Amino acid sequence: MTGPREGFADRLTALLDAAADRSAPLSFWWRDDDAVKPTLALDRLLALAEASGAPLCLAVIPARADRALTDRLAATDATVLQHGWAHANHAAADAKSAELGLDRPIDTILGELSRGHQRLQRLFGERFLPVLVPPWNRIHPDVADHREEVGLAGLSCFKSLSTEAHRLDTHVDPVAWRSGGGFIGWEAAAAALETEAGRRTDAPVPIGILTHHLVQDAETWSFLETLLEVTSDHPGARWPRPEEAFDLPRR
Repeated sequence: MTGPREGFADRLTALLDAAADRSAPLSFWWRDDDAVKPTLALDRLLALAEASGAPLCLAVIPARADRALTDRLAATDATVLQHGWAHANHAAADAKSAELGLDRPIDTILGELSRGHQRLQRLFGERFLPVLVPPWNRIHPDVADHREEVGLAGLSCFKSLSTEAHRLDTHVDPVAWRSGGGFIGWEAAAAALETEAGRRTDAPVPIGILTHHLVQDAETWSFLETLLEVTSDHPGARWPRPEEAFDLPRR
């Protein structure tokens, strides 16, 4: 009798088999949020990326990142993206959390993002790709429209299949945030991937996998391990480099 993990692997394999038969592999990309310093969880994440060969994008919080993270990533292939400035909520008490809404003057917000861009450039050099990842995946359109003024050409939020230049969202989040954390479940994870594959008949946008290494439980780690195992060598799966996926040059 197969268990839920094996059932998930079988359904994902079937998706990839079908993509390979069509000579239209499914593309994937991977973003992990909230990195600030080395931890055992980060070590585990980096080990999975190295073993699978899947390019990992770390959304780093500029105001809280330290030199120890620079040193830890030095011997890895991880790409650094900019996760806002301080991951601080400035929304009204009755509104959803947001750092990049217009609850403050836009010049203040852009000034913080500029400081963040400069700090990550200093800490990570060519490892840093100028992509803005809004905390809580929320950003006011006016802030998004002005991000390039502070050197952030790219943008990554959640769920959109936008074909806007240099924008690439994530689409599958295995953490059950609305029920207090933990794993969403093998059935929900398989269904989410099947849904995303079905959305790509006319828009060949990579399926973005969103993880949070600091909060993942054992089953969420198991999901990630299984996903990477199944996709790493399958002809129906492709993992483009981040600079290719965002169409952005390294600096």
